[in-house]
Amino acid sequence: MDSQSIIVLVLFAAAVGFMGWRLYKALSIEQGSGCGKGCGCSPQKGSIKKA
Repeated sequence: MDSQSIIVLVLFAAAVGFMGWRLYKALSIEQGSGCGKGCGCSPQKGSIKKA
């Protein structure tokens, strides 16, 4: 295997790993998430004031 093939395989593996991580985060259910995207935009507990 030449060096170009190794570089391509490493980049491909990194891209697959990144996409898997994003898919895992998108599908994982977190309590209290605001918009469901897992971006952490949910309000902190106690920061919502009841009228």
